[in-house]
Amino acid sequence: MKSIFAPFDESFKEEFYRLLHARRSIRKFKKDPLSKELLEKLLAAAMEAPSGKNRQNWRFFVLTGKNREEYLSLSQKSWLGIKDILEKRLKPSLYQFTERFFYTLGDAPVVVLCYSQNDSEERYHTSIGSVYMAVENLNLAAVAEGLGACTMGAPLEIKKEVDEFLGVTELPEYQSGNLELLCAVVLGYPDHDPPKAPRQLDHRVQWLED
Repeated sequence: MKSIFAPFDESFKEEFYRLLHARRSIRKFKKDPLSKELLEKLLAAAMEAPSGKNRQNWRFFVLTGKNREEYLSLSQKSWLGIKDILEKRLKPSLYQFTERFFYTLGDAPVVVLCYSQNDSEERYHTSIGSVYMAVENLNLAAVAEGLGACTMGAPLEIKKEVDEFLGVTELPEYQSGNLELLCAVVLGYPDHDPPKAPRQLDHRVQWLED
C-alpha cells in the first residue's frame, strides 16, 4: 500500500504552489449556476481540514436561487457597517466597485455562511480557527475547479439578522450560545481577473535560532 506521505512528483508540487498563488478575492462573477454535485465536492474538500480534538465543528449554510436573492438585502445592510472605514483605505474607483459588489454580490450565484459550533470542551480560538482552515480549503478547491471565491467578514456587522434569516436562532445549539457565525464565502465562475495584492513579508516571520 502506497503511503500518503510518499513524495509528490515535481509537476504536482509546482501546480500546488501555483494554486496558492492563483487564489485571490473575486468580486465579479458570471451568472452561470453551480451544480449541487460541484458544491458538494467543494464542501467535502472544505471538511478535509484539521480541527481541534477532531470535533469537525464547522457548519455551512448554502444559499442559492431565491434564498440567495433574499439575502442580498442583508449584504447591502452589512455594507453600512464598513463603508466609512473602506472609504478611508480605498481609491474612489475601488471604493465604488466594492460598494457595487455588496449590493449585487458580484452576481455570484452561491453564498455559503460559515459557522462554528463551539463548546466547553475546546478552547474558543481553536474552534473558530478550525472553521477558518475549512474556509481556506473551500477557497483553494474553488480555484482548482476554475471558480472564484471571496471570503467576507461583513456579515458579522449584522450577525443577529443573518442568524434570524437562516433560522439558526431556533436551533438548540444556538440557543445555548454555542453556534456562531464567522464569515460568508461567495462562489461562482469569475468574470474578471483582478491583480493579487503583493504579500507583505517584512516583520511577518521571526526566526529563533541556536
